Amino acid sequence: MKKKWTGERLETYVYTRDTIDHLHRYAIISKYVEGKVVLDIASGEGYGTNLISKKAKFVYGVDIDAQSVADAKHKYQKENIEFLVGSTDAIPLQDGSVDVLISYETIEHHDRHEEMMQEVKRVLKPGGIHIISTPDKYFYSDKRNFKNKFHVKELYKNEFVELLSKYFSKIQLLDQMFVNGNSIIYDAAEMAKSEVVSGDFSNITVEEKEATYLIIIASDESFIPHNLSVFNGIGVTSLEENKLAAHFKNSNSYKVGSFILAPFKFLKSLMK
Repeated sequence: MKKKWTGERLETYVYTRDTIDHLHRYAIISKYVEGKVVLDIASGEGYGTNLISKKAKFVYGVDIDAQSVADAKHKYQKENIEFLVGSTDAIPLQDGSVDVLISYETIEHHDRHEEMMQEVKRVLKPGGIHIISTPDKYFYSDKRNFKNKFHVKELYKNEFVELLSKYFSKIQLLDQMFVNGNSIIYDAAEMAKSEVVSGDFSNITVEEKEATYLIIIASDESFIPHNLSVFNGIGVTSLEENKLAAHFKNSNSYKVGSFILAPFKFLKSLMK
């Protein structure tokens, strides 16, 4: 029996909005990791590292939790993957050893942001690319009056941009929005020129664009910028529906009902 999900480290038996958001972040990096040596920091159970390995030359999955690393090693056994125990401020890799460093939903879990950026720069090759995401404190916490017990230091958009700009000369800021079961990732500057509207037959209004998550692509050399991307969430929501249906069919109430109805179903089949 699977353990109960805490809401933090995403597991592959979870099919929620979090799943759609996380998978979309890994989906947008294909053109950056192809044929490269990549580090997936805070790799958790390893699903993201595994996805990266389908395009990358080699992938390191590093996580601070030894049990998660052990589980990932057992689950994802591939020649171009290596899982290691380590933290964002003490990465167990040599200087200039990776082309691309991925850090999704990590930086808000600690307050050693400067130390993390120094380590990122240390392990990246000259001109390497850093792709990092974090929740926007305004939309994620302030506006919802929400406190995530796992988060230590969240950042507002301007703070996130300032931090990355301090260490990289070229950055692209992306916003991630969730709309009607789909994830949308777009250039923040371009989206600022557009609007989101909603309404009915009596009134149409302009809405605030609630980009709950921020993503930055950063480097000291020019890179291909990311364009508008949409992740169709129907595949994930279908898995959740199937899981709920299977759970219902295994319930005692369903089994009792099926037992009671069995004679009637048999008689109905005879009358056909």
